[in-house]
Amino acid sequence: MKPNPKILEDLAGKLGDIFRNSPAHDLERNLRAGLTSMLGKLDLVTREEFDVQAEVLARTREKLTRLEARVAVLEARLSTPPAQD
Repeated sequence: MKPNPKILEDLAGKLGDIFRNSPAHDLERNLRAGLTSMLGKLDLVTREEFDVQAEVLARTREKLTRLEARVAVLEARLSTPPAQD
C-alpha cells in the first residue's frame, strides 16, 4: 500500500505551520541571531581574502625556493678554490 502524496503534502504543511507558530521557531531564530552576532565579533576573513593570501604565499614560497637554490650555487662557488694556472 503506497502512501497518498496528497496526504503527505498536507501533513508536511500542517507540521510546518505548527513549527512556525511554536516556541521552537523562536528559539531557532534567536540562536541564529546569537550565532551571527558572535561570528561577527570574531576577526575572520572572507573566503576570497583567504584565497588571495594563499596565492601570495604560494608565489612567495616559489621565489624563496629559487633564491635558496641561487644562494647554494653562490656558496658553492665561494667554497671551491680557484683553479691553478
